[in-house]
Amino acid sequence: MLNYNAISIAEATAVQNELSQKLILQTYDKNITTIAGGDISHNKDSDTVYAGIVILSYPQMVLQSYSLIETKTKFPYVPQYLGFREVPALMEAWEQIPVKPDMLVLDGQGITHPRRMGIASHFGVLQDIQTIGCAKSMLYGRYDPLADDKFSTSPIYNGSELLGYALRTKTNVKPVYIAPGHKVSVEDSLRIMKQCTIKHRIPEPTRLAHEKVNLFRVGKLRAGYHLADIQTNLFM
Repeated sequence: MLNYNAISIAEATAVQNELSQKLILQTYDKNITTIAGGDISHNKDSDTVYAGIVILSYPQMVLQSYSLIETKTKFPYVPQYLGFREVPALMEAWEQIPVKPDMLVLDGQGITHPRRMGIASHFGVLQDIQTIGCAKSMLYGRYDPLADDKFSTSPIYNGSELLGYALRTKTNVKPVYIAPGHKVSVEDSLRIMKQCTIKHRIPEPTRLAHEKVNLFRVGKLRAGYHLADIQTNLFM
């Protein structure tokens, strides 16, 4: 992988265009038993990045293990280019997981991006794995208003191309935005993320990743790969 700390925005754009040529969207018909969620946390005005990946059983959504990394980045915080700031740290967290999960959900965009290279697509293509983007805000595309009920959806389009779905995970809360990252279809992404939704607005993989990485950032967890206390999780 290129040294993302040393490239310009123009060079980063070229990288995104090159990676987008390797993007694969396909039906995922294998049995999923584990699904991971990834997230990043950082202190304002700091180049220190905290990355976390959690692994859950699927569809039970019981935490199995988690991987935490602290590292540095020099790439600036620029919309549409967050992958260059966050992917290297997430890759470090991924590499220290001994048995890889079947699927990875990242807190951010998939193909709902001007160059089809949101962070989930960026990571998925580089690692050649199945990824889904679950974003808390819209970046690219359009969708019609959706109903207020839980699991209401509205397709996200760019022109006539279906990119993903706005998904309301709880009644009368803001939707999240689901799109394939790599090696998953649009419809599979929506189906899988519905299975990952329990009682919170944010589906469990990225919600728990966010929780763990923020505990790590404030010093309540340590770096490394950790097995979860599954017995405790079962009774939470």
